[in-house]
Amino acid sequence: MTQEASRMRLGDLLVKDGVITSQQLSRALTEQSRTGQMLGELLVEQGIITAATLAQMLAKMLGVRHCQLRHGLIDPAVFKLLGAEESERLKAIPLFKVRDTLTVAMAEPQSLPTLDRIRTITGCRVRPVLALEGNILEFVKKYAGGDVNVDAFLTSLSESDLEVVERESIDDGPTTDLDRLVAGSPIINLVNVALLTAVRDKASDIHIEPDKKGTRIRYRVDGVLRDLMKPPQGMHASIVSRVKVIGKMDIAEKRLPQEGRVRIVAEGREIDLRVSSMPTLLGEKIVVRILDKANLRIRLADLGFRSETLQAFTRVLERPHGLVLVTGPTGSGKTTTLYSALDLLRSPDVNIVTVEDPVEYQLDLINQIQVQDAIGFTFARALRSILRQDPDVIMVGEIRDQETARVAVQAALTGHLVLATLHTNDAPGTVARLTDMSIENYLISSALNGAVAQRLARTICPSCASKYYPTEQVLADAGLADHVGKPFRRGEGCPQCHDTGYKGRLGVYEVMEVNPALKRLIYAAAPTHELREHLKRDGVLSLRGEGVLLALDGKTDLEEVLRVTHVEDQESPAAPNARAAA
Repeated sequence: MTQEASRMRLGDLLVKDGVITSQQLSRALTEQSRTGQMLGELLVEQGIITAATLAQMLAKMLGVRHCQLRHGLIDPAVFKLLGAEESERLKAIPLFKVRDTLTVAMAEPQSLPTLDRIRTITGCRVRPVLALEGNILEFVKKYAGGDVNVDAFLTSLSESDLEVVERESIDDGPTTDLDRLVAGSPIINLVNVALLTAVRDKASDIHIEPDKKGTRIRYRVDGVLRDLMKPPQGMHASIVSRVKVIGKMDIAEKRLPQEGRVRIVAEGREIDLRVSSMPTLLGEKIVVRILDKANLRIRLADLGFRSETLQAFTRVLERPHGLVLVTGPTGSGKTTTLYSALDLLRSPDVNIVTVEDPVEYQLDLINQIQVQDAIGFTFARALRSILRQDPDVIMVGEIRDQETARVAVQAALTGHLVLATLHTNDAPGTVARLTDMSIENYLISSALNGAVAQRLARTICPSCASKYYPTEQVLADAGLADHVGKPFRRGEGCPQCHDTGYKGRLGVYEVMEVNPALKRLIYAAAPTHELREHLKRDGVLSLRGEGVLLALDGKTDLEEVLRVTHVEDQESPAAPNARAAA
């Protein structure tokens, strides 16, 4: 916030930032002189600016952070620290507490008497953020009843709260209006709120779990599970049934696992859901996978590749035929990397065919096939059929067994470019994994163009980024022992990142480009550690080395790099190569 912004009036600041025109301001001031309303409220009421924009501009004037209150941001247990009556009087609502610091949304965050009063009542340090008075009073009213009135709160949710699921449909199936099924049900509203919050927060999964005390609903954001809500006791069976209805599953079958899928409309866009149920000791657990195309980044340049690794990967993809493998644990973004590679390769004069389980996102100019193990349509069988479809490029969702591996290698050797995923710890480990699947080394050396190992590291939240000094042990583990006393970046935690310090993720990539020397080593059945040493001599960084460079660039922190990279990488520390590349 500049001193200029703090001295400007709201209307002048809105004009300066191009939010409104001078003419709009003039008309609003004329109306204000007649009605006596606050200028900001008047502009929102007339639809000239949104409430979110008003909060943002007021926060800019005051030099504080701001937030738009929503369900899921407020911890009901923390709300009770101040109480409904005091919250309404002070026009302040507690959001969440981390250790002894309480984050509070306030209509007047600069009011010292209000801050002192909150500190006295709660016994906590207070971190104020700005929210509009109407927004605060609305949520104070919603949370005033406490847990005992959760049903009433959910039932009273307005249409604007539930811009969630306007309709649902299965591919090639009818469109259904959710409200016609059980209009006004608190269970429907609860599930809708969970879906909407997950979509807004860019979650990948929702977990609905039975608990001795009721139900626990969590969602996975940036690869980490966090609590979403805890409905009261007695609602679990109804919540599970509601999700099963959405997923077109058998609500009467509670003893066997089930799978369902549905396409919903949330926030004006279509989103695919994959629903899985599993019987547990305390009841059924539901996991909903959220496939939101808005979160899909399929340009290679957007995934986090450094320029050197991107160039190496591009060279591997540009070869006319051969096998390209992408490796990493579940949830590390392998499928997204393959889609990005296909996006680079697709054109009207190239026949691209994929075989996936399941097809996660539909892409133009690409023929996508979904395997169905129940009827014997496996990866290997699909691959054999694809070879008779005159393909130029084949993408295999996952090489799981010897049969699929052998067909993929044969396809690569007979003039096709084959892209596939595999589960290994690093790029050199792909050779040993194929050998374990009984693929001969002379075939691997001839077919393999390259391998990419990857992880997803959480990026630092830009709203709360600050300097910090890692411990000597962390620096030593990262191969940066000579960086003691030098500052790095990390997030302190704020409402925008749910107090985690992270917002979003980017890929960490190790690219093994198979050159003639590496082919000879693979042909001679060299062990994995010799392949690693060869790559190290060629200047190829390990996963940990790549991650350390991201930390040196201030995109993530060292602790996150150490968390997502494997201990195997410590065999060849990042320090020399990382510092040279930096």
